[in-house]
Amino acid sequence: MTAALVRRDYSLVGPEAEKAAEAGLVSAKWYSPSISRAELKALMRRDDQPAIRDTLIWFAALIVSGSLGFVFWGSWAAVPFFLIYGVLYGSASDSRWHECGHRTAFKTQWMNDAVYQIACFMILREPEIWRWSHTRHHTDTIIVGRDPEIIQPRPPDLVAMALSVFALKQGAAAFRKLVIHAGGRLTDEEMTFVPESERRKVYGVARIWLAVFAAVIAACVATRSILPAMFVGLPTFYGGWLTYYFGITQHLGLAEDVTDHRLNSRTIYMNPIFRFIYWNMNYHVEHHLFPLIPYHALPKLHQAIKADCPPPYRSTIAAYREIIPVLARQLSDPTYFVRRELPQRARPAPGGVAAVARA
Repeated sequence: MTAALVRRDYSLVGPEAEKAAEAGLVSAKWYSPSISRAELKALMRRDDQPAIRDTLIWFAALIVSGSLGFVFWGSWAAVPFFLIYGVLYGSASDSRWHECGHRTAFKTQWMNDAVYQIACFMILREPEIWRWSHTRHHTDTIIVGRDPEIIQPRPPDLVAMALSVFALKQGAAAFRKLVIHAGGRLTDEEMTFVPESERRKVYGVARIWLAVFAAVIAACVATRSILPAMFVGLPTFYGGWLTYYFGITQHLGLAEDVTDHRLNSRTIYMNPIFRFIYWNMNYHVEHHLFPLIPYHALPKLHQAIKADCPPPYRSTIAAYREIIPVLARQLSDPTYFVRRELPQRARPAPGGVAAVARA
């Protein structure tokens, strides 16, 4: 069989799930760098102050940009303000959803939960579904047949990727699942990772969200304007492009089916604005190695373990210089991926191999 014909089943209910279990890749023991318990404990310390500060700035920027968009609505002057509002709504919400889902952003748990619920709605990710989906992502990161958050299978679907820039593919799927969940059902894949005890919450949230979107549509009809939707609903799409721009850099083009996050994740240096929007998730190797360390401590963790990790990418552009050729090659050879080189003195990957290839 030629490489071009190798197409794996990336679903969670197909044959790859069983193969992953047989290969010992389900809930496996992952590589962990050497770091003292005292240093790790200090890094894991929760603190409300950084997240409160960043959240107030985020809300203030949303209010200011949204207000100016409203004031200038009907003229071209509104465009830059809605572009800013859209990114703050549809892209900055991604990292807030993520960090508050881990319950590490704030020390005070109700603050984590409150921002999590708001960010989930903004980015159109149902809170209970995605909490458990992301738990699986961390347990079986980029394990085919197990990880529900692999951003793109091999060979890549370029049409789907183009639609995902403005969340069209994800948005359509999200609304379809909202209808399913509001009817009191889960998909077959969701039933593999959402505990039965949490399913009633899924159904209740779906019904509330659909009611909110119905109210927004009614407001648009009543005012004969899309302005209400420009503030609630549409920003997920017109402002979600930066979420996808960042998301592609996390794992795409790297090894599948390995138990070493240094080989399937990227750390990328970013400018302060990107880091604020992304809440330091550019330190993605570090986050996967220690997911309970708050976002504001990830730069310190990076310094503590960087001698044991592959060199970080200097920018997102540098990462894309690697990713784009890999995607082009995977169109004809789905088995191809980037093998990240570990420093000479770094501890080796589990099993002493750079990657595991499963037929």
